[in-house]
Amino acid sequence: MASPQPPARCTVPLVEVCLTEFDLACLPQTGAVFDRLLALHPGQVVVDLSGCRHIDAAAIGLLLDTHRRLVRAGAVLTLRDPNPRIRRILATAHLDRVLPVVDAPSAGTTTGAVEGEAVRPGPAARGRAAVPARQ
Repeated sequence: MASPQPPARCTVPLVEVCLTEFDLACLPQTGAVFDRLLALHPGQVVVDLSGCRHIDAAAIGLLLDTHRRLVRAGAVLTLRDPNPRIRRILATAHLDRVLPVVDAPSAGTTTGAVEGEAVRPGPAARGRAAVPARQ
């Protein structure tokens, strides 16, 4: 019986991704971006949904898969600033119980959208990280 492998060491403390389209039509491209950022072994991934107008079941599945992969690596996936419609969809799918959903950042902290608790953002990465291309 193989023992579970220890999580990879975090190489990038924080990765932020802004999504404007997040549905089945763009899922292959979005999935490829998530695969590449997971290869960086981030400590935290923040998905900014402030510019996103629509999310569907395929996108929710991708978020859950990304969350599962990050948790196994000892990292966190956070959703930031979804519009009220997307927030309702997340609540209906009970995704807001699994993933932290926060409002847009302001001077040092953000207020948790679900339970009103203060959430401090992780340390910001400086510069650009190389993302290996898939062959």
